[in-house]
Amino acid sequence: MSLLDLIIAPTFAEGLVSIEGSVSDPWGGLPFLLVMFVLMYFLLIRPQQKRAKEHKTLLAVLKTGDEVVTNGGVIGKVVSVDESFATLEIADGVVVKVQKQGINQKMPKGSTKI
Repeated sequence: MSLLDLIIAPTFAEGLVSIEGSVSDPWGGLPFLLVMFVLMYFLLIRPQQKRAKEHKTLLAVLKTGDEVVTNGGVIGKVVSVDESFATLEIADGVVVKVQKQGINQKMPKGSTKI
């Protein structure tokens, strides 16, 4: 037994030839690949699409007076909203203009102490 036999099994190295000497089914791994694709769809792709839809809805209903958190962690109250930007008041007299896509979540009323 050589070191290579430990890494690659001799039966695997023979290819598609089975024990009887006939050619085995080349589609044998296809069901496994299909199951893996379906599993990845339901575990990764679908939840991401759901989160993207919720975020789009959040930005569409954003209005003056909402308290939000940006992607950078800045908490503020929305002073004005236009098509692609929102103006946040993050402290008394401190106003910051951010892209709407940069808003991460809406906080409950009274969360900010401005």
